[in-house]
Amino acid sequence: MRSELKRLIEDGDMLTRLIVVNVLVFVVVLFINIFQFLFQSNFAHRILYWFTLPAFLPDLVTRPWTLITYMFLHEGVFHLIFNLLWLYFGGLIFLNFFSEKQLLGTYISGGLAGGVLYIISYNLFPVFETVLPAATNRGASAAVMAIIIAAATYAPGYPVRLFFVLEVKLWVVAVIAVLFDLAGIERSNAGGHIAHLGGAIFGYLMAKSFDLGVDITHWIYDFSDYLQVLFGKKKKLRKVYSKKGYTNVYSRYQHMSDQERLDQILDKISMSGYDSLSKEEKEFLFKIGKQ
Repeated sequence: MRSELKRLIEDGDMLTRLIVVNVLVFVVVLFINIFQFLFQSNFAHRILYWFTLPAFLPDLVTRPWTLITYMFLHEGVFHLIFNLLWLYFGGLIFLNFFSEKQLLGTYISGGLAGGVLYIISYNLFPVFETVLPAATNRGASAAVMAIIIAAATYAPGYPVRLFFVLEVKLWVVAVIAVLFDLAGIERSNAGGHIAHLGGAIFGYLMAKSFDLGVDITHWIYDFSDYLQVLFGKKKKLRKVYSKKGYTNVYSRYQHMSDQERLDQILDKISMSGYDSLSKEEKEFLFKIGKQ
């Protein structure tokens, strides 16, 4: 198991790495909570204190790293599963149009934007005054929201099948998600919903600036590359083999309408995954998504 985890982290793509890191952190927190329960101590609370994001500025000054650590921290299993499902499917769509480095950059930057908006809101609005000293935030939701909104902004017409049945455009999913967070601010977990909106704002700005030829996430992977050089990590080269007997995908689709072709490609994705698509099929999805 240890070797498999090492392989996933070292050789897996960025989406896999983000999922694995979130799961590993959750497992560590789970064992800490079990330890606390068995020994009737507050050990878990002391540990989590150093990694959850505080809204109270005097606490934040003593724990500035929590702006990063909070976006990998989940305590509830359903919270983790929900966020990772969004991350997985949203990440697959995102990678149709952006690079793995931009996925990491959007995740981290979106999480930071969500955390900053959360802190500003709790210190600005009177409604949070009584809970401010004890308010904390955790979870990958803001980071994941940035990824989804970036993809929806860049390719709003990209087709998505909800529950593998109902086909809608990606922009519809994005709008529903944003409206859900806006409606949730006055009901429950206001801090979480506000952080989601911060991530959504960054995702929108990321895609719009990329359209203009500016990548506002580059600072993250520039820093990541610096760390790899610093610690001497070398990226493994992958061999690519060509398949004989290849037939042009356009010849199979030339008598189909765009809708028939789209349905066939979506069926292929549901059965074999996005990686099973040819370059031409991916280009066709990109073209449809931009319509």
